[in-house]
Amino acid sequence: MAWPDAPHRQPQRGSPRQGQRVTVLDPTASPLWPALHEHARRLPSLADLLDADEQRYEHFRVVAPRMQLDLSRQRWDSDVRRDLVALAEAAGLDAARTQLFTANRFNVSENRAVLHTALRAPAGERIDLDGMDVVIAVQDALARMRDLSESVRTGTWRGATGRAIRDVVNIGIGGSFLGPALVCDALGPTSGPQVHFLANIDGEEAARLLPRLDPTRTLFIIASKSFGTLETQVNARTVRAWLLERGIATKDLRRHFVAISTNIPAAAEFGLPEANLLPLWDWVGGRYSVTSTIGLPIALGHGFRAFERLLVGTRAMDEHFRDAPLSANGPVLLALVELWNQNVLGTESHAVLPYARALELLPDYLQQLEMESNGKGVRRDGTPVTTRTGTILWGNVGTNGQHAYHQLLHQGTAPFSAEFILPLDPGHALAEHHRWLAAHCFAQAEVFARGRGQASVQAELQAKGMTPHAARAAASHRAMPGNHPSTLVLLDDLAPESLGALIALHEHKVFVQGMIWGINSFDQWGVELGKVLGTTIHDALASGDDAAIRDTITRDLIALFRARAGSD
Repeated sequence: MAWPDAPHRQPQRGSPRQGQRVTVLDPTASPLWPALHEHARRLPSLADLLDADEQRYEHFRVVAPRMQLDLSRQRWDSDVRRDLVALAEAAGLDAARTQLFTANRFNVSENRAVLHTALRAPAGERIDLDGMDVVIAVQDALARMRDLSESVRTGTWRGATGRAIRDVVNIGIGGSFLGPALVCDALGPTSGPQVHFLANIDGEEAARLLPRLDPTRTLFIIASKSFGTLETQVNARTVRAWLLERGIATKDLRRHFVAISTNIPAAAEFGLPEANLLPLWDWVGGRYSVTSTIGLPIALGHGFRAFERLLVGTRAMDEHFRDAPLSANGPVLLALVELWNQNVLGTESHAVLPYARALELLPDYLQQLEMESNGKGVRRDGTPVTTRTGTILWGNVGTNGQHAYHQLLHQGTAPFSAEFILPLDPGHALAEHHRWLAAHCFAQAEVFARGRGQASVQAELQAKGMTPHAARAAASHRAMPGNHPSTLVLLDDLAPESLGALIALHEHKVFVQGMIWGINSFDQWGVELGKVLGTTIHDALASGDDAAIRDTITRDLIALFRARAGSD
């Protein structure tokens, strides 16, 4: 199908089903694509763009729920923004964003709906999917989640010896870990039980955590939609054995385990009654599940009201994304400017730099959200993509990063983009600390954009008494090219509502980019082969029989591992 000549054509509504032909438009075939590249050749440096418009901040500021997005330090102008919005319109984004809030089949490779937005839909709204009102199902699950969390927090739920729960351990990985861990960490000290996370299959994690716990006062959450995730199952079996070894009777394990899963038979085989299960649905992807029952650790540690407030924030951003014009839409413009940076300006990675200790885990969370969603090489119709998709995302908190990788960012040779995140209200009383934090955040964004030329450095050194020859030699080592694009997200605060809005902002950013690239942002087939091969190799390590191993190097490594293990 050809791209329309008119960039504002309204796309056809509809949701593709398995077995149907999926129509996907190639963004590089759009007449807007060469126009965008022409803009890149036309535009001056970012410093020149900043100097040319004293009102640039106002012209490129977007107000969204619980935050403001400053896009003024992106290397673009109003013409670029106009054409990027037109590209999104031509890709069908207007219809797609509406479908994200109704029955759909966006996950075409698994023939599944994508309805994480229903997790925060208000009670009374109706979304029908295959004969089920998913909003009612969600509300029922939330009621059970509230009752469970309140019974634990008030001491009504007691362990095998009749003592109240003091610690909660979430056993889960990927989306069953990263989102809840981010929110729990961001909200600070708990008002209820202490919350811990056991994710990695590395036994060191369990070996460090379990000795710190009282088995009679600990509740474990097995968070696995399938109840079959390898890492989660291995850790759950280890914990079960640990409880039994410390005197908890088999019949009393139900006082120390709950699960979040759709697989009731597997949970029953583990020893959990249905009453100890909270539901999850196949229309909620793991990396989009923090506002589902997967958020139980948040409710246990910080109270169900805190979880409800998180939902309020995500819902506010959902409504902004659904209703705001594309040209004034926070998630849309964030997605478009990063697509522009990567596909047109040629940035190679994206640094997420939260200037808030509370958001230390945000880069980890966004790595899964963005890289697992959009790290795809084929489009929804199975044809190869024609441009770079997905983003290599990394980062850490400021100001720590300034004493680590910022040297490379300022004077290295790899092009990148960045996203600074700063809460205006830090939630603590140390005002001087926060002024310094904000000052460094603003300074880094300015230096990324403007840099400092060699002539300016040389003049400063000469003014300090250096000879012209010495100043010129020194200036070459001190100059910084700048011209690095960045966005600044100014959060109102670190309240649950703001965290929810921040999470939904990035969820919808990922969706927008996936729509324009024509890829399925909701499957993750790339992780499957490694799981299968890992099981085969584990069997060989355990049995000593490597006949099933085809790769000669892997066989050699297995032999080395067995020899070393046998000598310990």
